[in-house]
Amino acid sequence: MALVGYLILMLVEPGVLEQFLLSGEIGGEKIGPEMLLLFATIVLVPLTMAFLSLTLKNSANRWASIIVGIVFVVIQVVALSETAAQPSAWMILMELSKLVAPALIVWYAWKSKQEA
Repeated sequence: MALVGYLILMLVEPGVLEQFLLSGEIGGEKIGPEMLLLFATIVLVPLTMAFLSLTLKNSANRWASIIVGIVFVVIQVVALSETAAQPSAWMILMELSKLVAPALIVWYAWKSKQEA
């Protein structure tokens, strides 16, 4: 759901909607099946992690949270560095929040492992 809101905000950025409608690209990237699969995966990973947090044993859940959280932190660091090239206040806020959330998940998962 957050991704949909993010995409809507991106489309109201001046010039983005016209570029998307005319060329089928966003940010110079062609929107094709591969990119749609990537977007779907990004949306499904947090849903899957929520389910796994209820079904996995504590140690497996901690490690899954740490590994997936680190992957998402790395992805967001790259995305934030790309966003910094064309700064927009709302986009920087969104990218920072998408960086802080998985970093906190990693921190608390790591911290809970040490307490167990």
